[in-house]
Amino acid sequence: METTKILVVDDESRMRKLVKDFLTREGYQVLEAGDGMEAMDLFYENKDIALIILDVMMPKMDGWQVCREVREHSKIPIIMLTARSEERDELQGFDLGVDEYISKPFSPKILVARVGAILRRTQNADAGDMLDAGGIQIDKAAHIVKIDDKTVDLSYKEFELLSYFVENQGIALSREKILNNVWNYDYFGDARTIDTHVKKLRSKLGEKGEYIKTIWGMGYKFEVER
Repeated sequence: METTKILVVDDESRMRKLVKDFLTREGYQVLEAGDGMEAMDLFYENKDIALIILDVMMPKMDGWQVCREVREHSKIPIIMLTARSEERDELQGFDLGVDEYISKPFSPKILVARVGAILRRTQNADAGDMLDAGGIQIDKAAHIVKIDDKTVDLSYKEFELLSYFVENQGIALSREKILNNVWNYDYFGDARTIDTHVKKLRSKLGEKGEYIKTIWGMGYKFEVER
């Protein structure tokens, strides 16, 4: 079995070493980049990278630029690291298709747990796992969503969120339950993470976005109109 390859991008060598040590201990192969340009070189040279851990503030090419360029070629999961905690930074990350957003300082053990959760979902999809609801077709193995035979371009987390909604049709889902099942960890912030993703998801689904109903004061429910 091939070792799962992870790219860690941070201009602080101590931070890279810390993350690398914890990931290597779990059996991952870690590639390191000290700036955005070096990260893109490694990304193009290694087609089998399974996940990127990406710092925001870097010389030559910052994390946002790296994320934009990666997203032009791949839907590989991206965990964004930042020392800033401003809301607009987090929302910008979600708009660019970032899958997880972790503010420094953070627990390396928590980071490793999130890496494992993402990779389990991306690598262990059942090849025969197909979902169909109200004209939305979801191929969980290929991570493809189609509406009327047209592919819908979703980020990794948007795909996971839509799949969870479809698998729980007609069930009222609290934000807490969605976080614990889709993000797979206890989230200690507010609900804007989910609300931001739902807003983007609705927009990308077009008319089908109306299937995602808001339950005021609680969360959401996916319901196909008969």
